[in-house]
Amino acid sequence: MSRRYDPERRGRIIDAAIRVVGLKGIAGLTHRAVAAEADVPLGSTTYHFATLDELLVAALRQANEGFAEVVAAHPALSDPEADLPGELARLLGEWLGGDRSGVELEYELYLAALRRPALRPVAAEWAEGVAALLARRTDPVTARALVALLDGICLQVLLTGTPYDEGYAREMLARMLAPGR
Repeated sequence: MSRRYDPERRGRIIDAAIRVVGLKGIAGLTHRAVAAEADVPLGSTTYHFATLDELLVAALRQANEGFAEVVAAHPALSDPEADLPGELARLLGEWLGGDRSGVELEYELYLAALRRPALRPVAAEWAEGVAALLARRTDPVTARALVALLDGICLQVLLTGTPYDEGYAREMLARMLAPGR
């Protein structure tokens, strides 16, 4: 019997893993659950991802692309006249606004790096990538601090259930970017 050529299968497995984590949390992620969600044989998941950590790394890498792409595409990063604190605060508000399930999923995968060392390099890649984008408008050290502030604001909103306060975010970002801070 010949093997069926399916170049999209790996991507479907990653998408299914993201959906499983979104529905059941990381604790509910198994090769069997992902295979069922992707509608592929169990052996396909283990063929492409020998361990759950490998699958989580791929899922985290794909999930991280969302916010980084939004930041990269934003014109405020290339326009030196743009109000960077205001634009970042607005951008964060858009990301946190509406359906938060995608943001919550990204942070669940991101925070899984606390207990799963295999995920740490991917979490670091995300932070470094966003910092590199922000460094276009500021220095690298301040860019890293901005990422930490944005991360902290997101975590507070997600973990406490408090509404996002764009004015507060803008003020804190402006203070961080103020000359002679």
